[in-house]
Amino acid sequence: MRGTIEISMYPLDESYVGPIRKFIERLHKHDGVEVETSATSTRVSGDYDQVMTVVNAEMRRVHAAAEATVVFVLKVLCAPSPD
Repeated sequence: MRGTIEISMYPLDESYVGPIRKFIERLHKHDGVEVETSATSTRVSGDYDQVMTVVNAEMRRVHAAAEATVVFVLKVLCAPSPD
């Protein structure tokens, strides 16, 4: 099963650009997922379970290290794997 998560990150702090860039850079370091970034969101695609695991781990890392509140908005799409 293939999954795509469209994610937007909103650090509620004046210096929000750095944390967003670091989050996206860490997503790119994971093998087996495709990462595409636009002006308002980032899409992570690949095997459903792997995509969910990667996004969960990186959001958890952000929340654990954040000095301010960080909001994530997600859209999750699941599609059958092509045969």
